[in-house]
Amino acid sequence: MLIFIFAHWHIAFSLIFAPVKRLLRKTNTQRMNKWWWKILCIILLVYTIIAGLLWDNIPRIPNLQETIRNLYFHVCMWFAMMILFTASVVQAVKYLRTNDLKYDIKSREFAVTGIIFGILGYATGTIWMSFTWVDPNRPAYESFSQIAKEPKLIGAAIALLIYFAYLVLRDSINDMDKKARIGAVYNIFAFAFLFPAIWIIPRLLPSLHPGGEGAEGGNPALDFKDLSPQMRIVFYPAIIGWTLLGVWITSLKVRMRLLKEQTLLIEQ
Repeated sequence: MLIFIFAHWHIAFSLIFAPVKRLLRKTNTQRMNKWWWKILCIILLVYTIIAGLLWDNIPRIPNLQETIRNLYFHVCMWFAMMILFTASVVQAVKYLRTNDLKYDIKSREFAVTGIIFGILGYATGTIWMSFTWVDPNRPAYESFSQIAKEPKLIGAAIALLIYFAYLVLRDSINDMDKKARIGAVYNIFAFAFLFPAIWIIPRLLPSLHPGGEGAEGGNPALDFKDLSPQMRIVFYPAIIGWTLLGVWITSLKVRMRLLKEQTLLIEQ
């Protein structure tokens, strides 16, 4: 028997370790199924930062010059914000249909992450306009007083404040079911106001922002023809990368919130 095993050691090895290999292969497959989009997120964001800041792939527009690179950050974060707010309202509708508190938690965390991306988009836009909209021939206070009336800035600020109010209202209610129900209904109304405040109303009013009435040129973020071909290869991957980052952050926050809720239920 021993002679047979030594003579056919490779067969014995495969018989013994085949189940272990299958288990490891299955575990690695499951792990990859959970992690592939996170790896893609990291790759796309690294690509966005390196290509967006270092590649000489931008058109030389007199008023923008190198600041046009902010398109990969400011505009793409706004797109990620809109997608996250859309996911939030979808989860709110799911809660109203099922009364499952899991969807209420997801709705809240998607809204929180959307607000974070909205603040980042607002901040990068404010920095951008300070270089492109300010008239160097006029006193600073006159330029900024005109910019403060910009419809895009006002609409974005109002939309973010509405979502801030959603968090304050929802978290001020102690009863879990009542909190979830009122929060879900408010979320739907907040989302209904989001698109008019950011996309529709500013385009109907005189504006310095691209796409507004009286602005030079169109909006390269929304019009495929206005965006130069060399920028598209960075712009669209950047949208996907920032959105996946938002989903990643939300998934972590949802897991933490679910653990906290389970702990509270056990203590009660």
